[in-house]
Parts: sequence; C-alpha cells; structure tokens
Amino acid sequence: MAKISANYEVVFVVDPAQGEEAVAAQVNNFKTLIEQNGSNVEVEEWGTRKLAYPIDYKTEGYYVLVNFTSAPEFPRELDRKLRIADGIMRSLIVCKGE
Repeated sequence: MAKISANYEVVFVVDPAQGEEAVAAQVNNFKTLIEQNGSNVEVEEWGTRKLAYPIDYKTEGYYVLVNFTSAPEFPRELDRKLRIADGIMRSLIVCKGE
C-alpha cells in the first residue's frame, strides 16, 4: 500500500516580545517537528513585521513560512501543537494542490 502524502504550507507568527533566543527556539522546535514527520522541508523566516491588526495588544510578530510534504494526519497534530504553544500568536496550515 502506497503512503499517501500531500504538500502543505504553514505560516506561524511568534511573539517577538519573548526575546530573540526564545523566538529562535520556537522556530527550531517546529522546524524539527516538521522534519521528523514530513519531507521536502523548506523554511523561510520573514522576520519581525507589523501585524495587520493588534493581537493581545501587540502590533508586531515574527513570521515564519514552512513548506513541507507529509501524510494527511500530521497537519492536524501540528495545528494542535501550534495552538497550545506559548508565544505562538497565530498560525495557518494550507494544503497546496498539485
């Protein structure tokens, strides 16, 4: 039986108020998690940018874009971990069609 996989894109916004080391640790944690559960991982760190609207009275966030290929079960687990992680302000996972 062939393993079904799809291409995904996740953007998450880290609270830069935690400090540079904490932001780098968050990015690294999720990058490692995605690499363990997926393949063709490409990480683009967009850096600190102004938010379109304040989130919890904060006006800036550290944006990270990750493209990866994985089994369809993994994005649900990734979304759960992003939601409960301290310092992650927002996240969005999209399945990209071929």
